[in-house]
Amino acid sequence: MKMHFCIPVSQQRPDGLGGRYVLYSVYLDGFLFCRVRYSQLHRWNEQLKRVFGNCLPPFPPKYYLAMTTSMANERRDQLEQYLQTVTADPNVLRSDVFIEFLRLVQLRTFNIPAQKAFLDVFLPDGRSMKVDILTSDTAERILEVVSHRLGLYQELIGYFGLFLLQFHKNGKHSVVKKLADFELPYVSLQSSEVENCKAGLRKWYLDPALDSMLMDCRAAVDLLYMQAVQDIKKGWAKPTPVQREELEALQKEDNQTKFLELSRDVQHYGCMQLDPCTCDSPEPGCGVVLSVGNNSISCCLTLPDNQTQEVLFQMCRVRCWQVTFLGTLLDMDEPQRTLNQNLELRFQYSEDSHWQWFVIYTKQAFLLSSCLKKMISEKMVKLAAENPEMQIEVPEQDKSKRQHVQQSQQKDYSSFPSRKSKIKKADGDCTFGTVKEEDL
Repeated sequence: MKMHFCIPVSQQRPDGLGGRYVLYSVYLDGFLFCRVRYSQLHRWNEQLKRVFGNCLPPFPPKYYLAMTTSMANERRDQLEQYLQTVTADPNVLRSDVFIEFLRLVQLRTFNIPAQKAFLDVFLPDGRSMKVDILTSDTAERILEVVSHRLGLYQELIGYFGLFLLQFHKNGKHSVVKKLADFELPYVSLQSSEVENCKAGLRKWYLDPALDSMLMDCRAAVDLLYMQAVQDIKKGWAKPTPVQREELEALQKEDNQTKFLELSRDVQHYGCMQLDPCTCDSPEPGCGVVLSVGNNSISCCLTLPDNQTQEVLFQMCRVRCWQVTFLGTLLDMDEPQRTLNQNLELRFQYSEDSHWQWFVIYTKQAFLLSSCLKKMISEKMVKLAAENPEMQIEVPEQDKSKRQHVQQSQQKDYSSFPSRKSKIKKADGDCTFGTVKEEDL
């Protein structure tokens, strides 16, 4: 599945020979990931080709004459498509050539040397664990270290992930993004413009039934229990009065297993809740709180008369979705480090045998898209287990198995109607384009 890479802006910079070169600002999940030159990406592609041969997507060709504006725009779009496509191959993602290049460009972009450091990783109950790291350690490496200290079984690490969390003054927190395995958490935190942002450990699956896979590991049960307690406390999971009374009794008894069993029947248990945002239905500007998980998108709408309405979209009704950046990048010398101000996610769904679009305006659009991809992945694995003759690519939980999905078993998640760019062009020598994530 494609990753949320985009290159919404490029800059011309003078070189040491009196000429100029183009510096591309690469964003991942809406955050500035690195700034690179075409020549760097070209050398990286050549290294990847020596390992993977012709399995790689086509790389944008060199130009030996001065580029026109249209040629520059075309190259930027091609590089963006290349990054999205090459990262869809799990074998490439896990290769040393891939990881080492991205490690270096992250460090160099933000002028952070590779050296020893400390990182506070927050557990689901709010406690933090101080970890000795290198600034060049990837999220995958740090997750392994934290899991080992907690006593989590090696084969269960893939059920958890490192996230960027924003802590608020009221004691609550928001999930900003899931850190990719190859991201450098120390660098992401140092470069983030999000206030009071921390690294946190959370489970990374959205099918509550998968809890059963972790119940034989004491450390895994502890983590699930911590997160369940906190999600109920924050109001992400919504027990009935009877369920709440039973859960409180089990909590006093410290009966974690029974607590989790009962929690699986609680509304929105195991879901990812987004911060309040707006949508276009039933009227533009309506408030909405989204809970994503259990193979559905749950929307609690605030109507114009301040009444609330619950709307549930089952993922089997969702055909495709896209993320679009609607704003303007202004800072020419140092591009803004987040694209979280004017994002929309729209998904197409079936209603009464007709396809309709539902549009959500949220700074967490990329996180929402990641959750949708996760649910699709989990559903495909579940279908494969129920139909042994069906071959499927195994997701993150079991990285040692590499199989392939039969094309006939996939829905079309990449067919989108063409849309005009809503990006305004700013003065200067930057090139802008639509940040469009056409998923799957």
